[in-house]
Amino acid sequence: MVNFTIEEIRKIMDDQDNIRNMSVIAHVDHGKSTLSDALVCKAGIISSKVAGDARYTDTREDEKERGITIKSTGVSMYYKYDLTNSGKPENAREYLINLIDSPGHVDFSSEVTAALRVTDGALVVVDTVEGVSVQTETVLRQAMQEKIKPVLMVNKIDRSILELKLDGEAMYQSFLRVIDMANVTIETYRAEDMGEIQCNPSVGNVAFGSGKDQWAFTLCKFARIYSKKFGISQEKMMDKLWGDNFFDTAAKKWRTDGETSDGKGLRRAFAQFIMDPVCKMCQSIMEGNTEQYEKMLKSLEVDLTQE
Repeated sequence: MVNFTIEEIRKIMDDQDNIRNMSVIAHVDHGKSTLSDALVCKAGIISSKVAGDARYTDTREDEKERGITIKSTGVSMYYKYDLTNSGKPENAREYLINLIDSPGHVDFSSEVTAALRVTDGALVVVDTVEGVSVQTETVLRQAMQEKIKPVLMVNKIDRSILELKLDGEAMYQSFLRVIDMANVTIETYRAEDMGEIQCNPSVGNVAFGSGKDQWAFTLCKFARIYSKKFGISQEKMMDKLWGDNFFDTAAKKWRTDGETSDGKGLRRAFAQFIMDPVCKMCQSIMEGNTEQYEKMLKSLEVDLTQE
């Protein structure tokens, strides 16, 4: 069921500060259309049962037959979000998101340029297994030429969890490789007047998730949870959850060298507090262990499947 009315869409059109025009760009088959389906599903436009296979933004018959996006297609979505995370409905702000799903094939690069010229930002989707590919670099270069600031979506991490069976540390290294490669391309073609536009999970412009399974997260979500438990600010917690930061549980201290005072190894904070719980949750779902799944959700205090 659609989560908004025509009147709500028309009303928010007058509030330009809360309008977001966004292009989804990526290499072919990295999950742009599937991720777009997930976002359209979140807005209530299509059912979650068909999202992922619906290819809602592929409206042409030849697109459906070939399974690729040929023409850029736009869709408007109404979304409410509480930036303060207070949980109170009255604190939620209304947003109008105009999303354009653009092609990933090199033959249709002109469609990507046309989409970028009418949007404020670019959502760059990268397959975590395949990494930054040739067309990823091409669309990033196009975004830099149009002076469009990118945000990064590291997609298909369910493959790393369930197919490759990587642990939290291995997944961190994989994510780091993807982000560094994207940043190299961004820095190469960035105009000087664009300012600092590097993708960094610590500032909240990198998301990790699975478009097919319709869930994703940023460090912001976990920082809100753990900042209360550790008694530090959310901004500091985000810095701790990425990079060479390790928490010594016995000494209750943060370390950067990865070892305790007596030389024992420590788990990286990103692996220990984020990826290990996420991996356990995914494995519990696949094994049908609903009791362990519900216990994990309670301990995390967040339902990742609804993000």
